[in-house]
Amino acid sequence: MSHNALPPKMGLYDPRNEHDACGVGFVADIQGRKSHQIIEQGLKILDRLTHRGAVGADPRAGDGAGILLQIPDEFFRSVVEFTLPASGHYAVGLFFLPANDQIRAEVEAIVERFVVTEGQQILGWRDVPVNNSGLGQSVLPTEPVIRQVFVGRGENCSDQDAFERKLFVIRKQIATHIYYKEGEQSGTFYAASLSSRTITYKGMLLAEQVGEFYPDLLDTRIKSALALVHQRFSTNTFPTWDLAHPFRMIAHNGEINTLRGNINWMKARRSSMASEILGEDLDKIWPLSYEGQSDSACFDNALELLVMGGYSLAHAMMMLIPEAWSGNDRMDEKRRAFYEYHAALMEPWDGPAAVAFTDGRQIGATLDRNGLRPARYLITDDGVVVMASEMGVLDIPEEKIVKKWRLQPGKMFLIDMEQGRIIDDAEIKAQLASAKPYRQWLDETQISLSTLPVVVSPMSPDPNTLRQLQQAFGYTQEDLKFLLTPMVLTGQEGTGSMGADNPPSVLSRRPKHLSTYFKQNFAQVTNPPIDPIREEIVMSLVSLIGPRPNLLGLSDGGSNMRLEITQPVLTNTDLERIRDIEDSSGGAFRTRTLDICYPADKGSAGMKQALNALCERAEVAVGEGYNILILSDRTVDADFIGIPALLATSAVHHHLIRKGLRTESGLVVETGAALEVHHFATLAGYGAEAINPYVAFDTIQAILPKLSEELNFEEAQKRYIKAVGKGLKKVFSKMGISTFQSYCGAQIFDAVGLSSTFVEQYFTGTATTVEGAGLKQIAMDTVKWHKQAFGKSPIYRDHLDVGGDYAYRLHGEDHVWTPDSIAKLQHAARANDAKTYAEFASMINEQNLRLLTFRGLFELKWANEPVPLDEVEPAKEIVKRFSTGAMSFGSISYEAHSTLAIAMNRLGGKSNTGEGGEEAERFNPLDDGSRNPERSAIKQVASGRFGVTTEYLVNADDIQIKMAQGAKPGEGGQLPGHKVNAQIARVRHSTPGVGLISPPPHHDIYSIEDLAQLIHDLKNVNPQARISVKLVSEVGVGTVAAGVSKAHADHVTIAGYDGGTGASPLTSIKHAGSPWEIGLAETHQTLVLNRLRGRIAVQVDGGLRTGRDVVVGALLGADEFGFATAPLIVEGCIMMRKCHLNTCPVGVATQDPELRKRFTGKPEHVINY
Repeated sequence: MSHNALPPKMGLYDPRNEHDACGVGFVADIQGRKSHQIIEQGLKILDRLTHRGAVGADPRAGDGAGILLQIPDEFFRSVVEFTLPASGHYAVGLFFLPANDQIRAEVEAIVERFVVTEGQQILGWRDVPVNNSGLGQSVLPTEPVIRQVFVGRGENCSDQDAFERKLFVIRKQIATHIYYKEGEQSGTFYAASLSSRTITYKGMLLAEQVGEFYPDLLDTRIKSALALVHQRFSTNTFPTWDLAHPFRMIAHNGEINTLRGNINWMKARRSSMASEILGEDLDKIWPLSYEGQSDSACFDNALELLVMGGYSLAHAMMMLIPEAWSGNDRMDEKRRAFYEYHAALMEPWDGPAAVAFTDGRQIGATLDRNGLRPARYLITDDGVVVMASEMGVLDIPEEKIVKKWRLQPGKMFLIDMEQGRIIDDAEIKAQLASAKPYRQWLDETQISLSTLPVVVSPMSPDPNTLRQLQQAFGYTQEDLKFLLTPMVLTGQEGTGSMGADNPPSVLSRRPKHLSTYFKQNFAQVTNPPIDPIREEIVMSLVSLIGPRPNLLGLSDGGSNMRLEITQPVLTNTDLERIRDIEDSSGGAFRTRTLDICYPADKGSAGMKQALNALCERAEVAVGEGYNILILSDRTVDADFIGIPALLATSAVHHHLIRKGLRTESGLVVETGAALEVHHFATLAGYGAEAINPYVAFDTIQAILPKLSEELNFEEAQKRYIKAVGKGLKKVFSKMGISTFQSYCGAQIFDAVGLSSTFVEQYFTGTATTVEGAGLKQIAMDTVKWHKQAFGKSPIYRDHLDVGGDYAYRLHGEDHVWTPDSIAKLQHAARANDAKTYAEFASMINEQNLRLLTFRGLFELKWANEPVPLDEVEPAKEIVKRFSTGAMSFGSISYEAHSTLAIAMNRLGGKSNTGEGGEEAERFNPLDDGSRNPERSAIKQVASGRFGVTTEYLVNADDIQIKMAQGAKPGEGGQLPGHKVNAQIARVRHSTPGVGLISPPPHHDIYSIEDLAQLIHDLKNVNPQARISVKLVSEVGVGTVAAGVSKAHADHVTIAGYDGGTGASPLTSIKHAGSPWEIGLAETHQTLVLNRLRGRIAVQVDGGLRTGRDVVVGALLGADEFGFATAPLIVEGCIMMRKCHLNTCPVGVATQDPELRKRFTGKPEHVINY
């Protein structure tokens, strides 16, 4: 644990947001023959992986590199001055220690005390020779003192395995004591390794510096049969010695996307965990992981625990990173039973991962279920195996190679050096799957929800109270029209266009659903999103409800009952099955329904007390043996107010985690507050294993007669559940997560506009950067809805609130683009009327003052004396910083697209092709050799590569790699088939009439080093062009932008969530990404902290409308500015939000030849704006 390496949280920079990617490899002798050559080859692999690392402002400061070896017994005997016992009877620990002599002596005393207390012997210490002459200037001040401690095996360890377990316990106690007891006095302390089998040499080094820095590694007496190496590419450039790999058992290339949930669940398991092997020592190892550790370090901790608890190395890896099994019909029955059984023991650590692992006797590697990281291996005729991120890391003659292959998704291979053989994936898994009768255990203990009897019929909907319940839970007319109806008719969520232009929930005048304060996270650059349609085999909605078995109960097989559901949305009948499960499960499951409502006369002030009481009742119920808790707001009526279901769920979930009881019980939510996909996603993300949306079902029943298709209730309900399931898959695939089990409790959200105190208490661990509403405001919104529902207002008695979130409505939610503001802007631009423009700008800026955007919170400070105009950058130069947004030819018409290009070329700004390519006729020079006025200066390269050719790329001033889009980050572009005419198909190299959807990831960019490769390739194609990377604002985007800079991009765009779109699921438009003000400020601050700001230009885009917006963007760190919706409005757009339907009445966003004739926009209009 190095506590001082990363800067503390400052401004919007938070060290928790750091990401890394890397190169990993190993070389091993199958027969276990030790040699110095293996060390040399390991260092050579490391050197050849240099391109997978990076440097920042300091060219001699790497992101971290290291090597893990077997204990070199012969070498240590020759260099230490004390006597060593037989090999295997002593251990070596390599520690990073504080530079201060006094503090170091205190830390060493702590180490010795724990070693002796646990019955082992201190044999002596050794100063590790180092050569720091090659370290960068930024690394030298952080260099620790590096020493090795030698520990003799005590009499209380019967064999080497027992000794390894004791060393694990000692190391955990030392680290915990120093972390919690010594605090800042501990300086820099980290135990790189402490083992009788392996030792790790690593540090804040470049790949080629490892051998130079540690002269030990160059000594021919140091020998090993394996060498595991790793080169890190971090998004930051802050020296952190402890984050370098390898860790104690692994080297990892990838990212654990479900980390927060995995950590929470491991913490929650503590009280229910017991181990026959570890015994009382189990209590000494907590906490298993510490705040600030990387995802790889936490994964290593979990693997260590499983192996020390008695699982084999391969068994533990199969539990942590299972292959896709639930949707794979071709998997053999025994292996499927193995995975299904272990699903209740451990949720997957999900995300792209190539993990190499070793315990010193076996070494192997595994790939995640999606195969999103490279791993190739070869075997030579003299029994050496080489595995690395790519071929070519060692110069081995072709005739010596007997096999070359790659690791496939979800597969593993293992070298057992004690047996002297390679064990392939099929043998490993067949052996483990056959070791225990997993299928028999499942048949005896697993209950499928659909097989349970219905003892009590569910409650029938009461049409007299339905309207009141809808009002109480915040339903609007829009929710029924735009969300519920498409789900029931099509089996998928509704599609919209033009983006969001209403205020964030915290700034809204109207009560808001609590879930709207939470913005979905998504993968960009450091790991890829997944395509939930094409990769359906890896996706799973299976959920297990109820207590989780003892993770280390290896002898408990077949003794724990489990309830499985195929997807997390429960019908009313399903819920009654669970409610009455005690009788049908022989008492194995006991259900307690906890009412989350409280008396209405307590008002908003009563919610805190009600929450506290709810958490206490949940704790008592679990203590009494109830192992399924149903949180229910069914009793909402005129006399009772419901605590928002999301708040109640997360509060109970975290309370039970803190009490060590969460794994003793399942959480089911019966709520009227779940209607759309995002509601279900947030409930699941904060701990709900299943959700029953009873008011949504009652509403479906009520709207059936009004639908355009005749449906019975069962079919309508089925389609709605299907739509929610598809939507959930899309939500968690945005973050690169494949399974509901991994997503449950993973908290993959940013809180935008919630008080940090409120978040820390009830949504512990969620990132929040902007203060805002607390419990009081949330309670007041809930009470307001309740009064509308059960009050005497005639308006609400007969009609739902209009809403206004998805389109402008009179008396609805505020919008920036109103009929008045659109008319003013169009009149100003078309008449070149400065006075009307001033009225438009005043209207927009007054909206800022009414707080429709976060930038409205800023008040500009005016200088006492204005700067002379001749000292200010002239207007003709300022406009060169402007560009139009990335709107594709296809989403908008030829006329609209080319008009933007002509206007920006005349101004000296830049237009952007978007991801649809550009006709060659537009970028080829004119007959007289002059530049074509219709040429777009910025050529975009998106994941579908539509229209991307060499000719297209060489005709660009900027090439923009679109990693994410503001309106739908984590998803690909979408062009409906009815907009793909012959011309567009020709430009995009596709088929007319066939809809085009770009895949969510770039299939050649699964990591930051892949992005660096594409940047390199594009610079070779067009050396004159700037290479830009488009990102979307979210907490942590600053660290990604720093990584983009280190990947040698020249330009980065930060887009806000409120950017426009031609077609996108409504869930994405509303709930993914955050305002650009947050992301831009974080990006600027993080680049400055990294000393990278001068290397890259920063552009902001998304909802910019006036000069004031530009000024605020500049103050927050932007050099350049993108405009999209406003120029379209200038061209004639009237915000009908019908772009996806091809029915734009003004010819802007349509390919219909007749409608295109109505286009009246001119370049002059855009120039005037």
